[in-house]
Amino acid sequence: MGFLMSTMSSGYLLYSVTKRLLYNILQKMCTFSCALIKKRMKQSDSDKISVIIPTYNRAELLVGAVRSVLTQTLEPAEILVIDDGSTDDSEDRVAALVREGARCLRYLCQPHRGPAAARNFGLANCSFDMLAFLDSDDRWEPRKLELQARAMRSSPNTLVSHTRESWYRRGQFLNQKKRHRPPHGAIFEQCLPLCCVGMSTVMARRALFEQFGVFDETLICCEDYDFWLRVAVSQSFLLVEQPLTIKHGGRPDQVSVRYRQGMDRFRIQALAKQLVNPQMSTSQRLHLGHELVKKCRIYGRGCGKHDKPEEERHYLRLADWGAALAGLSGQEGV
Repeated sequence: MGFLMSTMSSGYLLYSVTKRLLYNILQKMCTFSCALIKKRMKQSDSDKISVIIPTYNRAELLVGAVRSVLTQTLEPAEILVIDDGSTDDSEDRVAALVREGARCLRYLCQPHRGPAAARNFGLANCSFDMLAFLDSDDRWEPRKLELQARAMRSSPNTLVSHTRESWYRRGQFLNQKKRHRPPHGAIFEQCLPLCCVGMSTVMARRALFEQFGVFDETLICCEDYDFWLRVAVSQSFLLVEQPLTIKHGGRPDQVSVRYRQGMDRFRIQALAKQLVNPQMSTSQRLHLGHELVKKCRIYGRGCGKHDKPEEERHYLRLADWGAALAGLSGQEGV
């Protein structure tokens, strides 16, 4: 009897210990599972994409741009149409798309302040950390978001990526010149002559704008040139090689057409701002200084030919200032 009681007592003790061990193991497994679920939820949220589409009096073109987003193989979490004070029926067109089932589509309107302010308004109102931009006269290929998001996921430290483009002018396909082809990696020098990052090609993390600020609203054009130049001082750009963005040009309402003759005036403004950036390396400052001096002298002489002597003197003085600040004074050809 004593042996039986002893055996039962030992068995109960073993059962209790085993039960406690199993409980602890199960508790740890549950804790791990909850953490894994939370991690997956967090990753899922970080993969959600906000698309920002600024527009101004482009109702018909806007519909085409939005439809190219709605037919993406990777659906965005939200599409923000930022109406920069349009006087056409853009709002009605967007409302019709919502009635058709575009539940992720949001329409926000502001007084007419230009593309920089419209993009900034979109940045202030978007909900997610992965951002993609599309101009209302451009289009995306169906796999644009899918392939670009995949590239961003495979490079988690990358803050910004862009894609190659297909160019059309008045319906005719154009071959891009070498200087217009989007670059990869450290692109600061390529950013100096002209803007080599198309806004409609860009996907970026919100952290990019937290680090570098937003678009300069004092620039009525070339605000993209100014921003990407600022970013390129210290950030690498990831290029997705496929031509996933369709760019249409040649229409008189486009900023690049309206200000074609004076665009270097705004590029000069951006370069002069950047020249005093303390984060630039000596090499970057020299390259920027050369570009600033060249643009100032060409633009200044153009002002002289058009009987604008005060502007001519201003830009030639600015060229001398840029050369001195960049350490170019006395160099051959400067």
